[in-house]
Amino acid sequence: MSDYFDEADPVRLRGDYPVGEAFLNGPAKLSRDALRDLQERRFRAVMERAWQVPFYRRHWGAKGIEPGDIEGLDDIAELPPFSKSDLMRSVEAHPPFGDYHGLDMTAGADRHNVVFHTTSGTTGTPQPLFFGAWDREVQNRLLARAYLFQGLRPDDVVHSVYGFGMVNGGHYVREAVLRYTKALFLSAGTGLETRSAQQVALMRLFGVTVLVGFADYIKKLAEVARENGIEPGRDIPLRMISGHLGQESRATMSETWGGVGIYDWYGVGDTGTIAVEGPDQDGLYVWEDAHYLEVIHPDSHAVLADGETGNMCDTVLFKDTVYPIVRFNTNDVSAVLTTPSSLGLGFRRIAGFQGRSDNMVKLRGINIYPTSIGAHLDAHPAATGEYVCRVARDGNRDEMTVVAEVTQDAVGDDGVRADLSALLRQRLGIEVGVELVGPGGTAALTQIEQRQKPIRLIDTRFT
Repeated sequence: MSDYFDEADPVRLRGDYPVGEAFLNGPAKLSRDALRDLQERRFRAVMERAWQVPFYRRHWGAKGIEPGDIEGLDDIAELPPFSKSDLMRSVEAHPPFGDYHGLDMTAGADRHNVVFHTTSGTTGTPQPLFFGAWDREVQNRLLARAYLFQGLRPDDVVHSVYGFGMVNGGHYVREAVLRYTKALFLSAGTGLETRSAQQVALMRLFGVTVLVGFADYIKKLAEVARENGIEPGRDIPLRMISGHLGQESRATMSETWGGVGIYDWYGVGDTGTIAVEGPDQDGLYVWEDAHYLEVIHPDSHAVLADGETGNMCDTVLFKDTVYPIVRFNTNDVSAVLTTPSSLGLGFRRIAGFQGRSDNMVKLRGINIYPTSIGAHLDAHPAATGEYVCRVARDGNRDEMTVVAEVTQDAVGDDGVRADLSALLRQRLGIEVGVELVGPGGTAALTQIEQRQKPIRLIDTRFT
């Protein structure tokens, strides 16, 4: 019986997925041809494993695809993508774990070592997540690679506001920093796990220099700090924030925290880190030695050309033991950048997260992504950046109201409401309603203190 670290194979990990200078002098310098050869080798191993998994045999067999039909990445578009809805149907048909992980749950000591988590349930019932020892540690190394690429140093004190419990986020980030960097790590978690006021007090006490987490809660912590007489940049010597920014205003977040450097990265619970903003801050570099990323049309699933916006569809090139992932349609929207890297890296870059196609609201022909509204509100000095969108059916039309938090003295100000209404009309290209509430007025709806990803859309059209 092998233990976790035997299966993780540390020697192979260091060789195949280097971090720090070893990454910059290794995979980052590969030519496109050499990188493609590497991807092909890893893809073949993933496909061999995937054909052993009932979920894929059923999913691909329904399209008449047989083993041997897919000879390499040139053929990958023939495989139908899958999404979370397919996984949840697998769970429903084969409770409680589904049949996409490739594990014999009755095998006991003969089974792979497994790390088990679930998704947050932001878009519905939590989905089971499975990681083998090998792919879990590859994911950890890739996240450590990201932080080091962005400038994490051995003398840094890292404060993490990623959640724990059953969700993957906090555990995964903690493992990455502790195992593959020298930085000191504070595992604070969400506001539910460590009260926000206590978090900022700990940040001051321990001299936190790096803050990691989701942008929404990071912004809230700055407000809480000031409410408690703690000045970011003076009392908390923060120099770097690395999180999930989407279309958030970098300038606003940086200023809120005393002028720190802001870095973005993208990944999902199933896949781990896919793409990372580098020191050039010009798009997010796809870890192409570990992922084969396509951008596909949300409806037809046709592969789109570089520069076109669509759903990110990911094949994980290292998951060849537990839960292989081949063409996972994340439903997260982005585009591949067409300009060359100023750093000279051979990896492609994406524009970053631009919204979810399955959380998009279409109003009179205009596509609106609720997760992007915060970036527009940031342009008004009275807005705190906190908000939630309500969508309802009014007669024959769908209408959206943005419930926006503003400073207390602006709550009853019709001028501020008119300004925000005009701002959103200009940015979105359509009229939406605006409702003003004071600081904290949306917290019960967004659940920002409890969730890693606050709720930004309340849709009552189909209830």
